[in-house]
Amino acid sequence: MKLFYGWVIVGVGIVVTCVGFGAMLSLSIFLQPMAEAMGWSRTGIATAAMLNFLCMGVGAFAWGTLSDRFGTRNVVLCGGVLLGLGMVLASRAATLLEFQLLFGALVGVASGSFYAPLIATTTKWFTRNRSLAVALVSAGLSVGSTVMAPLSRWLISSYDWRTAMLVIGDLVWLVIIPAALLVRNPPAASPAAAPGATASAGPELTIGQVVRTPQFAALALTYFACCAAHSGPIFHMVTHAIDRGVPAMAAATVLSAAGLASLSGKIGCGIFADRVGAKRTLVAGLALQAVAISLYLFTSGLGSFYALALMFGFAYGGVMPLYAILVREYFGERVMGSAFGAVSLAATLGMALGPWAGGWLYDAVGSYAWMFVGSSAIGLGAVAIAFTFRPSRALLLETAR
Repeated sequence: MKLFYGWVIVGVGIVVTCVGFGAMLSLSIFLQPMAEAMGWSRTGIATAAMLNFLCMGVGAFAWGTLSDRFGTRNVVLCGGVLLGLGMVLASRAATLLEFQLLFGALVGVASGSFYAPLIATTTKWFTRNRSLAVALVSAGLSVGSTVMAPLSRWLISSYDWRTAMLVIGDLVWLVIIPAALLVRNPPAASPAAAPGATASAGPELTIGQVVRTPQFAALALTYFACCAAHSGPIFHMVTHAIDRGVPAMAAATVLSAAGLASLSGKIGCGIFADRVGAKRTLVAGLALQAVAISLYLFTSGLGSFYALALMFGFAYGGVMPLYAILVREYFGERVMGSAFGAVSLAATLGMALGPWAGGWLYDAVGSYAWMFVGSSAIGLGAVAIAFTFRPSRALLLETAR
């Protein structure tokens, strides 16, 4: 039986998001070694992470629009080249400002070329099992943290932070560029000709109409609050564990455990969403995330860090694919790249806030406690906003007229 090419797209999405986002998110592993070697503050290094997400958000919208016009293959290929270049140049940075601009801005813009365009392309290939397919592509984010965290820590321990970052930049080029060449859009054939391929495209809205709908505002605000809640705890997870007496390599594996749990959360919630709906699954996942963050106030030993990493990872991983499903349901296929890119822009603003705020709070009071309190409160806010989602197909069709 001939393999449905949509599953090849899913495989490419997993590989590209794994290596691409794993490379960018590896900065959390570099945080303490860089601070010790260069004398830079945690806030200063975390500012690079803030720039990562700010630039990734702007890039996601721009790259998503370009993918609608010129194709996802070209977008991912260009992004892979830029990401590897940013990592290689950042490894040679002599000053904090230089590092912030290279790793923060260039790597951030490049990273925006992967998730939104690949998710948009995946939704075009599938009607049946769409939530599962999107969840699998999103799972690359989890695999990236799981793989890159111990690899980065081993390279730093064996050599130094500069060599480690250089090697990761080379790895980006070796993996993403060939993988991008496998990306293609679905054929313009009837669904009967290709089982599981695209069917109805949904309401025919322009991106201007999309951003003016209350559904877009609710999705964007929820995504923002969700990411603002979990980004700080994720970024500072390893350093917090080290501060509590966990050995450096073991602390890196805590992040890997969260990544594995995130992987299971994405797949599990994707399957669950296909059965009970994306909204119900999202609300439950957001509530679990808020509770998990609050429990970081009580962790101490390695065992408790592992246990909480599994709970927290499952929660924040499980909710991430659901936003794309809701965007596709509300706004249709034609502007999926730009619409999800616009929603992702709001999300990355939240991702930018958490690492910087956590670093600033630590430098100010010498503890991450207030970061966990604030993050949990923001997480509960995301739950409240998600409750405002409502069926809107009729309203959207009316908007399109």
